[in-house]
Amino acid sequence: MNVGFIGIGSMGSLLIDSFIGSGALKPKQITASNRTFAKAEKLADRHPGLLAVPLNYQAAIGRDIIFLCVKPLEYKRVIEELWDVLKPEQLVVSITSPVMLSQLEDCLPCKIAKVIPSITNYVCCGSTLCMYGKRMNEDDKNRLNGLLSFISTPLMIDERHTRIVSDLSSCGPAFMAFVLQRFIDAAVEETGIPREEAVVIASTMFYGTGQLLTEGGMEPQQLQARVAVPGGITAKALALLEQELDGVFNAVIRATHAKYNEDLERVTLSLYGKEVNGT
Repeated sequence: MNVGFIGIGSMGSLLIDSFIGSGALKPKQITASNRTFAKAEKLADRHPGLLAVPLNYQAAIGRDIIFLCVKPLEYKRVIEELWDVLKPEQLVVSITSPVMLSQLEDCLPCKIAKVIPSITNYVCCGSTLCMYGKRMNEDDKNRLNGLLSFISTPLMIDERHTRIVSDLSSCGPAFMAFVLQRFIDAAVEETGIPREEAVVIASTMFYGTGQLLTEGGMEPQQLQARVAVPGGITAKALALLEQELDGVFNAVIRATHAKYNEDLERVTLSLYGKEVNGT
């Protein structure tokens, strides 16, 4: 299998590092392009055998799978660069949530999929959210899922739920890390515990909590009930959290959805023009 990557920013480079580190791909199976070519060259230096190319279409020619890891408003330019070189049997995989499968199928002559990776894939865990275009057959899906399974658990989702599942799977690690950071900050400020010690303790706690919620088979409410003795210290603190955080995560979800809907409109305008979306 030969794989191309167009765009090697934060998530593009993470996927490449993870595929190589997990043994899913050898560097010589990967071709990568980036708007700043020096960045692609640096990646090739880190993974000897990986081919860095200066032009996007060069990362797509002859590749079995091409990952598009660019920002939403860069898609029109990239699509125009790829149109003449893509073949019907090739598979283009977008990792950008506000670019729809139907839009890519309108604009490209090949098979289309969309996946939403997570930073947790860097340590070969967590989920990759998968959506498949109409031109993909079962062999295509199995090939893509087989590649992704080296670094994650591929989960098929309905594209209508892209934003909320992305909140949970892809944005979630940042949200939970923020909460953990604030917990650590408060522990240091209130008690004087060394920050390094607090980070180690809190991080291992977080890892163990994740294990309980997955391999351990516990649900979040069940875990809380197991820890919080009625009338005890944990129960009192949980009551305070429930009061102080009431509505916070509802507001977080509304904020991410508002930005997503804004991006949807901008992408549609970029790809089709004003006359299509009615603005």
